[in-house]
Amino acid sequence: MTVPATQFVDAHFHLWDLGKNYYPWLSDGDRPSVVKDFSSLRRNYLVQDFDADARTLAPAMERVAAVHIQAEHDPKDHVRETAWLQSVADDPASHGTPQAIVANADLAAPDAQKVLEAHFAFRNTRGIRQALHRRLHTSPRYDPLEDPAFQRNFGLVQRFGLSFDLQFFQEQGEGVAALVRAHPGVQFILTHCGMPLSTEAEYLALWRRNLQSLAALPNVAVKISGFGLWAPDWDVGTVRDFGGCCLDLFGVARCMLASNFPVDRIHATYDRVWLSYAEAFADLSPHEREALFAGNARRFYRIEHTKDAS
Repeated sequence: MTVPATQFVDAHFHLWDLGKNYYPWLSDGDRPSVVKDFSSLRRNYLVQDFDADARTLAPAMERVAAVHIQAEHDPKDHVRETAWLQSVADDPASHGTPQAIVANADLAAPDAQKVLEAHFAFRNTRGIRQALHRRLHTSPRYDPLEDPAFQRNFGLVQRFGLSFDLQFFQEQGEGVAALVRAHPGVQFILTHCGMPLSTEAEYLALWRRNLQSLAALPNVAVKISGFGLWAPDWDVGTVRDFGGCCLDLFGVARCMLASNFPVDRIHATYDRVWLSYAEAFADLSPHEREALFAGNARRFYRIEHTKDAS
């Protein structure tokens, strides 16, 4: 297909430097993960690697900004990752990438306010992602949605003017919807089409119900991404099916696109991801395409400056 000229914001990607920082799931392999075979990820992925992937794009496509989502850095020092990322963004060689940072925090921890204050001190910080499913299937089981400290401290997210990236298992759907309703002043951003991690009919029915419930709440947006997590052999049809469901429920104005790189690099190249999006959403109007590919991510993650192409 002929790809129209497209500038895009990658609304979900990761960097890591295994020499400078500590990521237990990559360094030790001691943490369960929704990513199945991630042995190939146990090496540095730096801005120059991200840029090298972007250079494989069709000439008509240009990445102008990117949103870094916390990469499960050392839980004993959440702020170290943000400090490192800000130093990366400030390096002239990075051309401002990442333009937005979504940091990690344990909102149930006694020092939650102190951690959010420290994250907020960095000018590219825009939000928090605390993966709500992280310890749901461990022993002992832990669900932050059932923790009074988490519920009590969640108001800090709005106090600091931050967004919250939602990532959860489908059985937590009712609790997630209740959290969103309780905090109408917080912008929630659902990751990876809501993570339909199984394609069994009963599971997908629950996923759709959860998606419908969240789409009914005006302070929730969604990222169309992460197909490799549940469909390793995904194709344009997969994007149309799952991404199309998101568009139908949330409307174009509340949807964004993302690569989930380098995690999704296990299953697809960077150019394949974005060419698939271009093909899957080719029927949108120019205004809708601009919103889906770039404008919405700029708005939700409050990105004022895009990549310096000099």
